[in-house]
Amino acid sequence: MSTQHSQIPPETAMAGVPAHVRHVLSRLHAESLAQEAKISPSDYTKPTAADEMRDKFIALEEDKAQYVYTLCRATGAHNIVEAGTSYGVSTIYLALAAAANAKASGRKARVVATEHEPTKAAKAREYWKECGEEVAGVIDLREGDLRETLKHGLEDVDLLLLDIWTPMALPTLKVVQPKMRPGAVVITDNTIGSASGYEDLLNYLRGPDSKFISLTLPYHKGLEMSVYLPN
Repeated sequence: MSTQHSQIPPETAMAGVPAHVRHVLSRLHAESLAQEAKISPSDYTKPTAADEMRDKFIALEEDKAQYVYTLCRATGAHNIVEAGTSYGVSTIYLALAAAANAKASGRKARVVATEHEPTKAAKAREYWKECGEEVAGVIDLREGDLRETLKHGLEDVDLLLLDIWTPMALPTLKVVQPKMRPGAVVITDNTIGSASGYEDLLNYLRGPDSKFISLTLPYHKGLEMSVYLPN
């Protein structure tokens, strides 16, 4: 959804990103906003919500996505996991950042994306292909139940983006956490707007025995940034 915050001009936040990719992102964000404008708050709590959202973008807002991109660049993240890919909008930002970081460091870039809905996964691949090999070539999309698909093939994860149905957030973190490097960052969307749904996750991140330090960033409906410090 739209925010009350002033967005960073894309030409500043996304400096160096090809113009055709910025155009794709602008178009997809506009489509997502148009869809969300037709969704009422009560629609998210209906028993049929999962079915009704099955063909919706519900993309990470543009200002949040630009922040995550900038954070990835600042931390040098090149090994990233995304829980809840949907149509792959935020994945594009992650892939761009990982690819740029890998190019600078000489290391390999990889974004492990996850999606349960085959139709969304197919559309995401189309959008990534439209962006080009710089994006599509670094994404490893795993379809199905991420509690299973993320059990293998992860190591030294630099950043985990949790943009998924709230009941899945903590189980996902617990699967990925053993493969996270010290200092890795976890970003969780809508931690104010969906605070009740995230209660178990937030208690885990903020509790006295937590292996994380965590704070809520002042974006629309909240954006939690947590740093993994196991020692």
